Amino acid sequence: MLYTEIPTQRPVTPLLDAIDHPKQLRQLDLNQLEQVADELRQYILYAAGKSGGHFGANLGVIELTVALHYCFNTPNDRLIWDVGHQAYPHKVLTGRRERLTTIRAKDGLAAFPAREESEFDHFGVGHSSTAISAGLGMALARRYQKNPGEVVAIVGDGAMTAGMAFEAMNDAVAHHADLLVVLNDNDMSISQSTGGFAKHLAAIWEKGQSIHIDVAGQAFVAPHPEWDYNSRLHQAATQEADNLFKAIGFDYFGPFDGHDVEQLTQVFHALKQRKGPRLVHIYTKKGKGFAAAEADPIGYHAIAKKSTAVQTNSPVKKPAPKYSDIFGQWLCDEAAQDSRLLAITPAMCEGSGMVKFAQTYPERYFDVAIAEQHAITLAAGMACEGLKPVVAIYSTFLQRGYDQLIHDVALQNLDVTFGIDRAGLVGEDGPTHAGAYDYAYMRTIPNLVIMAPKDENECRQMLHTAYQYNGPAAVRYPRGAGVGVEVESDMTVLEIGRAEIVEQIHPQHDEQISILAFGSRVSPALQAAKQLVQKLDVGVRVVNMRFVKPLDEQMLADLADQTSLFVTVEEHAVMAGAGSAVNEALAKMNLMKPMLNLGLADNFLPQADHAQMLQDCGLDAKGIETRIIQAWTKNIQHV
Repeated sequence: MLYTEIPTQRPVTPLLDAIDHPKQLRQLDLNQLEQVADELRQYILYAAGKSGGHFGANLGVIELTVALHYCFNTPNDRLIWDVGHQAYPHKVLTGRRERLTTIRAKDGLAAFPAREESEFDHFGVGHSSTAISAGLGMALARRYQKNPGEVVAIVGDGAMTAGMAFEAMNDAVAHHADLLVVLNDNDMSISQSTGGFAKHLAAIWEKGQSIHIDVAGQAFVAPHPEWDYNSRLHQAATQEADNLFKAIGFDYFGPFDGHDVEQLTQVFHALKQRKGPRLVHIYTKKGKGFAAAEADPIGYHAIAKKSTAVQTNSPVKKPAPKYSDIFGQWLCDEAAQDSRLLAITPAMCEGSGMVKFAQTYPERYFDVAIAEQHAITLAAGMACEGLKPVVAIYSTFLQRGYDQLIHDVALQNLDVTFGIDRAGLVGEDGPTHAGAYDYAYMRTIPNLVIMAPKDENECRQMLHTAYQYNGPAAVRYPRGAGVGVEVESDMTVLEIGRAEIVEQIHPQHDEQISILAFGSRVSPALQAAKQLVQKLDVGVRVVNMRFVKPLDEQMLADLADQTSLFVTVEEHAVMAGAGSAVNEALAKMNLMKPMLNLGLADNFLPQADHAQMLQDCGLDAKGIETRIIQAWTKNIQHV
């Protein structure tokens, strides 16, 4: 059934309400599964409207999820969901139905599968392309332990563009592992799928026949079912195509209609009788069953929860621009001035704010799909030819290209600019997406300049500075909107390694607290400073450090004689972070001063609203103020 509205009242779902464990699903007749799928789709629509979160991918795997839990003896049989955007139906069918409206909220369900949450979540995910490797590890472990049972890895076509997926498939064939891979092909990752692999999948469809299996598990060739597959790559597909999966050594079956739950159950029951590495290729539609999401799968990748705020007649304040918008506009403006600029993204065009650039400069835009390692080395190759590539990447995903950052870019001192989005805490997406470690893993790399802006305008100027710098440079900025300052159209190169004092209160006081703030924590540090001087008999200065590397060591030396307590504040792990860099610099200069390093503790933080997470970590203005007062009262007055 096709729905046009997100229900505000809980739908009537009698069959679904009786399923608190997949064994109850398996007691149903096959002809009841279509009703279960329809009820599940209604419930997902309702729950997502209440909680927000990932949307289109979950609607696309309703029938697949029902068929998997119906056919396989979960949790003894292992279902490994790649990425996990699509795991909401899985959570509903595995005892978490009534908690689904809490997903992504503090103390609620995690946004992705999490081992600590359920015995049915066999592998924690959030990044793409890990499922086949993890599933293979489980399959080989179970073989060694003589523990029978199926292992199924469910992977999207976007995730298959990453090298790790093919590394795992190659190894699975080498071990002749009993592993079933379900390739959910919806012609999408978050953005549309790109590249040769996407064309290959389209070519398999265009070939006009499928590899099917009968009830005895025997393979046979038949025309593929007549249903609408709307790949934008059809015209690029060849009429005859070799099958990549068969060439690797997998038994290939499909393509099948991923929304035909009865056919899927037949396929999975039959494939359980076969051994070795097997791949089932299914086609699905992202957003299936909800008209708006089918029409706009990118826009409905995720949705915000429905607002319950009371409407007023007060004038609406214009929202501050997002940092990704600042990046996107800068990219276009810089490209207009310099034809050497090329831009690269690993499948994050919309999220990184690059839509306008891609439309304006298509010949200078490179979406390499989910292949972060390749993205960075691709940029290195471009830089070797005298061009000036810009890599737009999330902090959490740059982790995946760390060797390339060191070996291919920094070691050769190549002129590559990195726009690092989603730095710091990211709220509801939780620990898999938090950019909490980039200062630490980048500042040890020679030749690399690292900047963190205090606001949107400084972000624009830093991006320009990084681009003009002759060598590798990174600008690290947070998710979401800035603080609302005016963004200058002019672009000015900042002096590398130069911090700025942005506030001095009672500068003549004998006792001084120097707050060294990095990036997003400058604004709350300024708020905290105003409260501190009212509660403590001290002077307070706030420094916008700007550069994590190189640090402004001259500023540190100049402040040392005037400072009774140094405080560093960062939205990053304290361990090995920017505060640690300050500690090292002061120690190198033999300037031993009382220090308070504020940042993220040495643990992974569960999901919550971003503001709530900052409050819990003591990194909002009130938390910074409180912790400085505690340190001053406990330590400084007794020195």
